[in-house]
Amino acid sequence: MFHNILVAVDGSPDAEQALTEAIDLAEGEHAPLTLITAVAQVPTTAYTTVGEELRRLVEEAHADAETILQRARERVPHNLPVTAVLTERPIRAALIDQIATGAHDLVVMGSRGRGAVRAALLGSVSHYVLHHSPVPVLIIHADRSRETRAPELTAVAE
Repeated sequence: MFHNILVAVDGSPDAEQALTEAIDLAEGEHAPLTLITAVAQVPTTAYTTVGEELRRLVEEAHADAETILQRARERVPHNLPVTAVLTERPIRAALIDQIATGAHDLVVMGSRGRGAVRAALLGSVSHYVLHHSPVPVLIIHADRSRETRAPELTAVAE
């Protein structure tokens, strides 16, 4: 049914559960996975700091994103083809562009990422992708009460 699955990862519990679900789908369909994450944007207030401190903040953001992507990649079974994409662009735009350029036919992502406060102010990434994606989007909620219960599937849209 699905031939090329895009998975947004950010290290959050919801994204971790989304990766688990995407792996299950990919194994059943023998579909490749593309993992994508974005380097956290350095707050504009950080640009008032001394050059060396700003450089350190940027390097830490890159290192964090690379670690998230590497950990996600390590979870994918060796028999599944996987590609990893690290972007410095805002994740909303990067996801929509990756859908088109990567010829993906499904996006799997967590309902909430690590930026809950920003999401409350600016709107969530999953909500944005759900309403702008030309392909179905599977949004996963991590089960916060029991680890063994299946995730709640929120929405699938075309």
